[in-house]
Amino acid sequence: MKRISWPTRLTELPETSRQAPPLPANSVSVLLDERGQALSSTELAERLESWRDAGKREARFSIGAAGGHSAEERNGAELLLSFGAATWPHLLVRAMLAEQLFRATSILANHPYHREG
Repeated sequence: MKRISWPTRLTELPETSRQAPPLPANSVSVLLDERGQALSSTELAERLESWRDAGKREARFSIGAAGGHSAEERNGAELLLSFGAATWPHLLVRAMLAEQLFRATSILANHPYHREG
């Protein structure tokens, strides 16, 4: 996560604790959910850019527990993000999310890491 320019922090909650710390004011919540939107890397970059430009201080990404997210959590999220209809192990989702965040910030920085087409 050190390679990402926007303030990013990875916080792990114990499996037994489903209580996430409260979301700071002027922040957005993104839940990884199989029923969410499957965004391209460019679309994710555009979403991050719009939040950044709107002055959002933090984007918190949450990976659900074995039972997924509650309806209340899903309703309160700014974005439900999907990496496809398949169920992925947490460690793989973390790696996929880290890659997409790095790729998105590279797109925003006009770095050649990401290539279209």
